[in-house]
Amino acid sequence: MFLIIIGLGGVAILCALGLWQVQRLAWKQGVIAQIDARIHATPVALPKSPDADVDAYLPVTADGRLIGDTLRVLVSQKTKGAGYRLITAFESDGRRVLVDRGFIAVDAGDVETPNADITVTGNLQWPQETDGFTPAPDTENNIWFARDVPAMAAALNAEPLLIVARKLTPSDPAVAPFPVDTSRIPNDHLQYAITWFSLAAIWFAMSALFLRRRRANLSES
Repeated sequence: MFLIIIGLGGVAILCALGLWQVQRLAWKQGVIAQIDARIHATPVALPKSPDADVDAYLPVTADGRLIGDTLRVLVSQKTKGAGYRLITAFESDGRRVLVDRGFIAVDAGDVETPNADITVTGNLQWPQETDGFTPAPDTENNIWFARDVPAMAAALNAEPLLIVARKLTPSDPAVAPFPVDTSRIPNDHLQYAITWFSLAAIWFAMSALFLRRRRANLSES
């Protein structure tokens, strides 16, 4: 009886973990659907007092001019390899905010900042890419290892507000837009659920085999 309890208890626990991952999968799919709908909504003007929770991924459009230095954030794209995100200050209606202009290859060399009025269309984002293991920026070589919005805003004398560009008009041929994209949000809950259910099946099979052999040994004795 004790072995039966252990066997069934193990199966129950593993199945419960699998069901929990199924619930997490449904939750994550709902969150991603909400973000997708927000990302691709009709762009609006820059809010005067944006909120990191309320206005996350808010699509915006603004006219202005890129100014000053450009900060480079080291990143990697699956199809293009290592490169940099370009972060530049953007003046619009008396405000100065940050714009993530897009991606260049790591060997692209210097890229000029367009010296003309442009229209930026993109999404507001407050990326949480720094932690205790994030290296400090290499300011001498202009290499950052995360989009640290407050620190970048201080370096470029701008508001701590980042527009991740989906489109710049006129476009900059040297820079490929690297817009907000839900495909980069991890969603492995289905694989986790399959793993837990598979372990439950293995546990059940091993428990059944063990009990069968035990009964066979008892009957022989």
